[in-house]
Amino acid sequence: MDDTRPVYQSFECAPGLRLEAHERVSKLQFDALGTRLDRLETLMERLERRLWLTVYGVAAVILAEVMQGFVASAP
Repeated sequence: MDDTRPVYQSFECAPGLRLEAHERVSKLQFDALGTRLDRLETLMERLERRLWLTVYGVAAVILAEVMQGFVASAP
């Protein structure tokens, strides 16, 4: 009889080892979450800068039109 089944390595499976593996997976997940939060914070800062640039641009256009009105009405 030919036994062609794969041979798997034996491993220890105890509650302590399962807990250690779970802790490692949890740490990896929290590290990935921290990285994502850092990226999200960076993107929000960029968006805030763009928003303020837009607000200042609109204010500058309004002020320019007001000044243009004063210059046009001046004798």
